[in-house]
Amino acid sequence: MKSSCLLACCALLGLNVVACGPGSMPDPGTRTENAQIVDLDNLLITVNGRAELLPEAARWLAEQGQPPASLAGLPLVIEEPLRVGVNDASATFGAGTLGEDDGFSISDVQVKDIHLSLSAGVLHESLARSSTIIFDTAFTGARPRTDVIDARVWALPVAFHDALTRAVGEEAVLAHTEGRARTLQEAGFVLGRVVDARGQPVSGARVRLERGDLADRLYYPSEDLSRAGQEGTSANGLFLYVHSGAEVETFRLSIHGSEDYVWRNAGAMPGHGLVLSLFPGTIAP
Repeated sequence: MKSSCLLACCALLGLNVVACGPGSMPDPGTRTENAQIVDLDNLLITVNGRAELLPEAARWLAEQGQPPASLAGLPLVIEEPLRVGVNDASATFGAGTLGEDDGFSISDVQVKDIHLSLSAGVLHESLARSSTIIFDTAFTGARPRTDVIDARVWALPVAFHDALTRAVGEEAVLAHTEGRARTLQEAGFVLGRVVDARGQPVSGARVRLERGDLADRLYYPSEDLSRAGQEGTSANGLFLYVHSGAEVETFRLSIHGSEDYVWRNAGAMPGHGLVLSLFPGTIAP
């Protein structure tokens, strides 16, 4: 494990001692004088939820006359994206298989090694290698202390990934990666959805990166995916961050002109896509 890289990333993103350190007392807000100390070093949680095709991907496939593929029976992994990015052998915290209703429940997920976030990804040759953030320490400043329930995991069909690559353009991908990659998958990418409090896509939103030197890597796919500009989200609310195709990068992002959208953790690495939704407040719609 490249522990020095992990610690550096924690420091870069300003995580406090709780996020990268030992257990502590439960969150305030209720009476805690009789509460037990939470031992994060030995805490095991259950993660459950449902996997679906990204709504915009399902809509695009339908427009192309392609029926959505079933995800039932496919493998799903729970992992730490940062650890995946540094090829850490302990990056995976759990694994399971999607049920007939595309649901999953994975128990005995140990949280002590989570640094920034917990994500889940569906694995299949017809899907781009990606994972969806299902717990972000940006909201709490700490690792999970309870089960993660009703998580929503978005799967990206390879055909949809290819359409996004064409929208950005091979020339742009080559430029951002200094010739290392021609596709988003090869370069590494973040695919985000900007939604409102009802979960509906937000048009005209502009993503704000805490690292201003990375701002030129942001793109906003048009509603029909025919192109990708750099002005703001279209009616689909999507944005793309194109990675360099080199070592892992971590950063935080939010939305320009709105304090309702809190800063979120994100990262990018070659060969992998990260999917997340930006929504107002701290509870997903």
